[in-house]
Amino acid sequence: MNLLERLLEILPEERIKSRLIDRLSYAGDAGFYYLVPKAVVQPVDEGEVVRLFQLSADLQIPLVFRTGGTSLSGQSITDGILVDLSQHWNRVKVSEEGKLVTVGPGITGAMVNAHLRRYQTKIGPDPSSIGAAMMGGILSNNASGMCCGVSRNSYHTTRNIRFILPDGKVFSNANPDDYARFESECPEIFSTLHEIHAQVSADKSLFDRIRHKYTTKNTVGYSLNSFIDFSHPLDILAHLLIGAEGTLGFIAEASLETIPDHPYKATALIFFSDIFGACQLIQPLIGAGAEMVELMDRASLSAVQDLEGIDPIVKHLPDTAAALLVEFQEATEAALQERVQAFLDGVGGDDFYSAPVFKTDPQERELLWKMRKGLFPAVGAVRASGTTVVLEDIAFPLPVLGNAIFDLQGLFKKYQYDNAIIFGHAKDGNLHFVVTQSFNDTIEIDRYDRFLREVVSMVVDTYDGTLKAEHGTGRNMAPFVETEWKGDAYLIMKKIKAVIDPKNLLNPGVIINEDKQVHIKNLKQLPGVEAEVDKCIECGFCEPVCPSRNLTLTPRRRIMVRRELSKLLAAGNTKDHGVLLQQYQYDGLETCAVDGLCGGACPVGRRTGRKRLGRRSRT
Repeated sequence: MNLLERLLEILPEERIKSRLIDRLSYAGDAGFYYLVPKAVVQPVDEGEVVRLFQLSADLQIPLVFRTGGTSLSGQSITDGILVDLSQHWNRVKVSEEGKLVTVGPGITGAMVNAHLRRYQTKIGPDPSSIGAAMMGGILSNNASGMCCGVSRNSYHTTRNIRFILPDGKVFSNANPDDYARFESECPEIFSTLHEIHAQVSADKSLFDRIRHKYTTKNTVGYSLNSFIDFSHPLDILAHLLIGAEGTLGFIAEASLETIPDHPYKATALIFFSDIFGACQLIQPLIGAGAEMVELMDRASLSAVQDLEGIDPIVKHLPDTAAALLVEFQEATEAALQERVQAFLDGVGGDDFYSAPVFKTDPQERELLWKMRKGLFPAVGAVRASGTTVVLEDIAFPLPVLGNAIFDLQGLFKKYQYDNAIIFGHAKDGNLHFVVTQSFNDTIEIDRYDRFLREVVSMVVDTYDGTLKAEHGTGRNMAPFVETEWKGDAYLIMKKIKAVIDPKNLLNPGVIINEDKQVHIKNLKQLPGVEAEVDKCIECGFCEPVCPSRNLTLTPRRRIMVRRELSKLLAAGNTKDHGVLLQQYQYDGLETCAVDGLCGGACPVGRRTGRKRLGRRSRT
C-alpha cells in the first residue's frame, strides 16, 4: 500500500494535496531553502494528527507541521509529509477580562490581537510578520519582536500548552491529572528530563551559563532555561516545546498571558553622527522607560530615504550616520508627556545630530513605523533578478554593540555585500542584517558559506553573542548550535531530541544536525521570470488576505508555481511542465479574485491579481 492509500485511511481525499502543483507550491517558505514534500495534508482534529504520527513511524517518512510559512531559516519545509494547519486550527478564546487568551496554532497573531483589542491588551510577542505569522509558528520559534524584549516573548508569556508527542500521547500542563499520567505513560522521557534538571541544578557553571545566555534574546537550540525555571518534567517539556521549531511535538493549543496595550504613544526618529553615538543612548533610553528602541545604520536609512513624508534631513546625513526609532507608551496622555519630557531633560543636546521631535499624531507615527518595517522589503525590491533576500538576526551584549556593528560592516565589505543593511531591536542588542544572495552557482554558495562562518566566529568567539536572537535555529544555524553552546549544554539538547523523537522523524535536520554543510544544501533557486515574479521575496504576507487561499493557491504560491514552470522549461522537462501548466490554469488563473488585496499586504508592492486579470483576458 503506497503513501496516498495510507493517507486516505486517515483523511478524506479533499484534504490530501498530492498533485504536482500542490507539492511544488509548498516546497518553500519565507526562507531560502527548498524541499518538495511527498504530500501535503490538512487534518482537522487531534485524532487525525495522532494517526499521522503513527503513519510517519510506520513508513519512516518525516513529518513537518506548518502554519503561516513565514519562517526564515528552513523550519517549515520537508521532503516528507507536510502538515498544513492554516485552515482548520484558528480557534481563539479570551478569558480573565482579556488577561489570558487561548489559541489554536492556525490563527495569526494579528487576529488574536484583534480579539484582545476591546480589553486594551495584546499578546507579548510582536514579530514584524504578525499579520501573516500564525500562533503555531510564533510559539514554535519563540517569537519576540520590537517591543517584547526577553521578558514578554512566547516562552515567558505562555501559561499552558496542550501537545501531542511523536508516540501519539496527548498531555496538557493545564490538567493536574496529566502530571502523574506523564510519569506513568512516558517513563523514559520523564526520567531523562528529571535527570537533566538535576544535572543543571548541581552544575553551577552550566546553570550560570544557561541563565546568562537568556539575559539576551536567544533562540539557538532548545530552551534550556526551562530546566532552571521549572522542576516538574511535564512543565519542563511544555516549555521546551516553545522554540523547538516543531522538532519535539505538536502544539495543539496554548494559553498565553497578555500584556497591556497602552493607548497613548509618542514616537521619534533620532539621528546621530555615527553608530557609536546611537549605541551610547540605548541604556539611557532603557532607563527612561522607552518601550521600543529600533536601530538603523546609514545604509538602512538610504534604502528608505525616498519614501514620501520622510524627513528630508535623511538624504543629507553623513556616511557614518545612524538613527534610533524610539517610542514611549503610557496609559494616559499626561503620563506620556511626563515620560517624554523626563527623557529629554535627562540627555544633552550634544548627543544628537539634530534635536529629536516626538510625534503623537497617529498618521505621523505610522509613517515612521512604515519606514522601519519597510527596510527588509526595500532591499528585496531592488535586488538583482535571480537573487534572494537573506535576513539574519544576531545579538550582542549592549556594551559591545557598536564595535560588533563596525566588525559586521567590515565583513560586508570583505565579501562584497554592497547593498547590505543593519537594523534591529537595540534595547536587546538584537541586530538584523539583510544581504542579497544568489544560490544559482557554486561560486556564490561558497561566498555565502565563507561569509556566514566568519559571522559565526565574530559573534561567538569575539563577543560571546547569540547566533539567532529570534528567528529560530532552522537549517541555517543547525551546524553551529554546538559552536555557541559547547560541551554539556549541546549534549543535553541531543539527549532531549533522542528521547522524545528517537526515530528522528519530526522535522529532522532542524536544530540538531550533524551535517556541518546543511546550511548550504537544498537551497532555493530563483530563476528570472518577469518583474512581477522576480520582485517577490516569498514572505507570505499576502496569504491571509487572499480570497482563494482556502480554495486553490495564494499569491505567494502562484508566484512559486511560475518559478517552477520556468525551471522545468529550462531543464527540458516538458512532461512535468505540461502537467503543471494545465493545473495552473484553474488554480493559478481562473480562481484568482483579481481584487488586488495582495498588493496592499505585499511589502514590495506586487499586485499579482492585476497580472492574473491580464492573462485571463488573453486565454
